[in-house]
Amino acid sequence: MAKTKSVYICQNCGVDSPKWIGKCPSCGEWNSYVEEIISKETAPKIHIAGIELTKQKPILITDVITSEESRIDTSCNELNRVLGGGLVPGSLVLIGGEPGIGKSTLVLQVVLNMKGKRTLYISGEESVNQLKMRAERLKFQNPDCYIVSETSLEQIFVHIQNIQPDVVIVDSIQTMSTDTIESSPGSVSQVRECAAAILKFCKTSAIPVLLIGHINKEGSIAGPKVLEHIVDTVLQFEGDQHYMYRILRSIKNRFGSTSEMGIFEMQQNGLREVSNPSELLLSQNHEGLSGVAIASAIEGIRPFLIEVQGLVSSAAYGTPQRSSTGFDLRRLNMLLAVLEKRAGFKIAQKDVFLNIAGGIKVNDPAIDLAVISAILSSNVDIAIAKHVCMAGEVGLSGEIRPINRIEQRILEAEKLGFEKMIIPEFNLKSINLTKLNIQLIQVKKVEEAFRVLFK
Repeated sequence: MAKTKSVYICQNCGVDSPKWIGKCPSCGEWNSYVEEIISKETAPKIHIAGIELTKQKPILITDVITSEESRIDTSCNELNRVLGGGLVPGSLVLIGGEPGIGKSTLVLQVVLNMKGKRTLYISGEESVNQLKMRAERLKFQNPDCYIVSETSLEQIFVHIQNIQPDVVIVDSIQTMSTDTIESSPGSVSQVRECAAAILKFCKTSAIPVLLIGHINKEGSIAGPKVLEHIVDTVLQFEGDQHYMYRILRSIKNRFGSTSEMGIFEMQQNGLREVSNPSELLLSQNHEGLSGVAIASAIEGIRPFLIEVQGLVSSAAYGTPQRSSTGFDLRRLNMLLAVLEKRAGFKIAQKDVFLNIAGGIKVNDPAIDLAVISAILSSNVDIAIAKHVCMAGEVGLSGEIRPINRIEQRILEAEKLGFEKMIIPEFNLKSINLTKLNIQLIQVKKVEEAFRVLFK
């Protein structure tokens, strides 16, 4: 018999230890070590059915013959944008998100819409009948979509060899297991080996695979961090369950940009693509209400207008509160210090609350001007005119710094019917003003912007 021994492996970061310890010295997680049985014999290789694995030899990069392979259209414009134009043949894509956020619904909806492509949906969490019920609720039909409920990796490769699909979906990677590893499904060893075998299959067969992965309580992909290093693309599907909107972000993408963002709206019959997020993220009835400012932001290549809401009130307790939703709290504290020091507004002893309407998170520094305008509007209780929007980064000395891609922001504001837009002064040098039907107001410092807004 083969000699076996047990080792304790951290299920969060993958570090092993010869004995059980309470706190992982690598990642600091408590009670994450699980005993796994390992064999001293060489583990048998995972056989990938139908794929000839030949040994490779080094060749000169100038001798490599490349061909322009067209990307596979997923029939979902938002997903295509985040992926960089569609699925690359032979790529491995990981989609992560919280339980119940809509990962399986998104992927199944995409599969059912891919006409003319033979797809194989492998589910380790749902039965075939449950998948059929979900497909009927989505009200999409695809005669070339095959579904199977399977958790054995070896049997999955047999199904792939028999069906010869164009796209494969695995839901989820944490439920898959291989016979070459003795540990239970979802452990570090199983996730690592299954992902590596699927990656080898992708590269040798040129068939793209979509993996669905769970996330842990910290918000990162569950399992070892090596899982994110193995795959080609990591997509994060996020959103608040109390809101209708879902955001698809690219965290890692070897074949495209990581600054793209796709927006969906959750409905009873599935996810609807939001092609113009500005109309959904703007409230239509904020006229006469203080503490509301409209900002022009950009995520990836897409400009859109968002509503920034601020509330300033007297501190009910000794220490004033600072709360922010959808905006970096440290940057909010910096902007409040600029208001206090450079503009002379005394808000150090007041509670300040900030919210980005719609439940989305924005990292664009160009919304700084809208943030301080909304806070000051609430502080003095004077409403900002509804036909005014703004864009500008605020520096520590109170200056309005220039921002990138200003022309796209201006055109988006003009398209939505805004009459005035406050922008940094140094951004007007390369703009053709003759074709614009919106009034551009140039400002250098925050005091000048406040005079325009609250005159």
